[in-house]
Amino acid sequence: MEEPKAFEQTLTNFMNDFASGDAVRHLADAGLTVTEITKRLAFPTKKKLVAEMVWKHYLDTGVIRLTKPEEGGKGKTRKVRYVQEQGPYGRTSLRQVVEEIDAPAYSYTEVNFGYRLYADREGFLRKLQQLEEDDRDYILDLPWPLQKVWHVENGRVRRIRVGLEKQ
Repeated sequence: MEEPKAFEQTLTNFMNDFASGDAVRHLADAGLTVTEITKRLAFPTKKKLVAEMVWKHYLDTGVIRLTKPEEGGKGKTRKVRYVQEQGPYGRTSLRQVVEEIDAPAYSYTEVNFGYRLYADREGFLRKLQQLEEDDRDYILDLPWPLQKVWHVENGRVRRIRVGLEKQ
C-alpha cells in the first residue's frame, strides 16, 4: 500500500511547487530566510516544504555545494522552468524543462552547520544567540547535512562567521 502514499506525496509536492515554487525561489534569491518566505506566501505551504524547496534551489543554482568547488567556483547549475502545452484534444498541461547552464564564478567558504548542530546542539544554539534573528533563522531553517558544505561567500555568511567567532 505504499504506492498510493508515494503518488499522493508526489502530487502534493508538484502542486506546492507549481503554486508557490517560483515565489519561494525568487524570495530565496532576494535573501529572505525560510521563515520570512513562509510568512509571505499567499498559498499555504508548510515551512518544512519551503525549506526543502530553498535547499534544492540553492543546490541547483550553486549557492550551496556538497562537493568542494573547482578553483574560481565554476561548474554547472540547473535552470528550471515550466512550459504550458496543449495536447491533441485541447487538454492543457505543464511540462518541467530543466536546462544545464554554466554557473557564475563564485567565491566559496566552507561551513559545517549541520555537524555543529548534531555534535553539540545546545552549545551551538547558545552561540547562535549572538547572531541577528534572520541570520540565526537562516541556519536553523535549512536542512544542513552532517558534512562539510561550501556556501557562496556573501554578506550573510561573513556576518555569521564573525558572529560565531565572537566569545
